[in-house]
Amino acid sequence: MFKHFTEAAPAADWTIPQNWEHFTAEEHRVWDLLFARQQARLAGRAVRAFEEGLGILRLSRPGIPNFDELNARLFERTGWTVVAVPGLVPDDVFFRHLSRRQFPAGNFIRSAAQLDYLEEPDVFHDVFGHVPMLADHRVADLLQALGEHGLAALASGNLHRLSRLYWYTIEFGLAREDGALKIYGAGLASSFGEAGFALDDLAPWRRPFELRQVLRTRYRSDAFQPGYFVIDGFEGLLRTLESIDLDGLYEELDGMAEIEP
Repeated sequence: MFKHFTEAAPAADWTIPQNWEHFTAEEHRVWDLLFARQQARLAGRAVRAFEEGLGILRLSRPGIPNFDELNARLFERTGWTVVAVPGLVPDDVFFRHLSRRQFPAGNFIRSAAQLDYLEEPDVFHDVFGHVPMLADHRVADLLQALGEHGLAALASGNLHRLSRLYWYTIEFGLAREDGALKIYGAGLASSFGEAGFALDDLAPWRRPFELRQVLRTRYRSDAFQPGYFVIDGFEGLLRTLESIDLDGLYEELDGMAEIEP
């Protein structure tokens, strides 16, 4: 994979300059190839908020997005910004960024030989998969709330449960919209193979979102998901997070068996 390192070490919050001008023509070509392929794959299959976000943020313009330009549009819309980081960051750093309405994006892009799988999230996954949804005020508030809950879960030793909520919603969530299953999770939106698998394959289970079950259900990070949780709308999910006593729920679930995916 290609990586862009800056001469300066990452800041305390792990951010680095994007150095957009250092991306090569080949790296921009890989972005364009991934974008065109995935946009065709998702036509009519992603939630409206995702499709609208692509347009609002002008992500269809050729080449890897310049974060300065992207952030001017995104911040005006929902108060979020995208910050460049070298790669995966510690959990506390990640959730603190979310709580401050900052989304960390890996400052590198996969090679043309790795179009279908990449172990570490790159700029395509982070920006194409996540950022269009951040142009929606409901999702923008939801992700900030998850950042705050993530920090609290770290402090209480319950990150494994909160991580499941993040995983089964923000990364691999499905929604029912206009009577049809639609993609909104970034791990699905940015994956050519799993986008089709999640919606069309007979193998995975698809269950209505139920918070207690989500927090008890383990997940796979090395393969397509065995199953997916389906929400009816972002408003309901946000209201649940705002009204629930997660610490009390964590304590309640400690006496229950974990659910294998």
